[in-house]
Amino acid sequence: MKVAVIILNWNRKKDTIECLDSFGKVQPSNYELEIVVVDNASSDGSQKAVEKEFKIITKKNLSCTQIENATNLGFAAGNNVGMKYALDSGADYLLVLNNDTEIDQDLISMLLKVAKSHPKSGAIVPKIYFAKGFEFHKRYKKQDLGKVIWYAGGDIDWNNVYGTNHGVDEVDKGQFEKTREVDFATGACVFLKSDALKDIGLFDEKYRLYLEDADLSQRLKKNGWNVLYTPKTHIWHKVAQSSGIGSDLNDYYISRNRLLFGMRYASLRAKIALIRESIKLLLSGRKWQKAGIRDFYLGKFGKGSWK
Repeated sequence: MKVAVIILNWNRKKDTIECLDSFGKVQPSNYELEIVVVDNASSDGSQKAVEKEFKIITKKNLSCTQIENATNLGFAAGNNVGMKYALDSGADYLLVLNNDTEIDQDLISMLLKVAKSHPKSGAIVPKIYFAKGFEFHKRYKKQDLGKVIWYAGGDIDWNNVYGTNHGVDEVDKGQFEKTREVDFATGACVFLKSDALKDIGLFDEKYRLYLEDADLSQRLKKNGWNVLYTPKTHIWHKVAQSSGIGSDLNDYYISRNRLLFGMRYASLRAKIALIRESIKLLLSGRKWQKAGIRDFYLGKFGKGSWK
């Protein structure tokens, strides 16, 4: 049994090294583990730092590979490079993992157990906590830090075509302790079955970033695979380190990609509502919201008009 971990990096050297360091306590027993770092043409010295870290963690019987892209391909295409490599290398499962996360040492072994007990699971996401100090709010007691939930399942409001993380901002008190099927698996940490990816394909590179994970989830479901949340294991996430919540980048890609996603999967009524909303944004939205809407109607995907 082979598991490949795909970690995408773009100019977040410190985050990537801390993520890799969290694998130091992982001790593969009944599976082979390879960590694949895909670098999206970083200019901060990430590549050398990653190679140095590899020399440390390979002493733990882990195999490590770095792939250096010539340009910044974005989230979807960048991860696809690593996923293709992993599939070609014979991986049975792929763990796509944000570089701004740190894992629990039992993460992979527990995900494998869940996968084996749910053979039609194409995607599994563990419980995801905010990393300490990265919570949206500052209202929590000191003992609650590290136990504030960011994701305990993903739900889509199909009337408005918005995805939300179940349990977000709640302190974990055991209220999300059931493995269950969900609307979408977040790309921050998703355990994917190779057979499922061979069936439905990889991330759609039209999105570049945002909603490519929801799109992948819908394709899995439509082809008979289950998308699961499990509380059996967990990670910690330094939320929105690379893009910044409420940024111009958010405005552009979410405005454009929400239309792309909605027109593929939403009801006719929701599609009409999306079109009406997009017209309003074209008239009165922020600069990059307008650009995202225009690009959707002009068929400009991938990087599109983003600066």
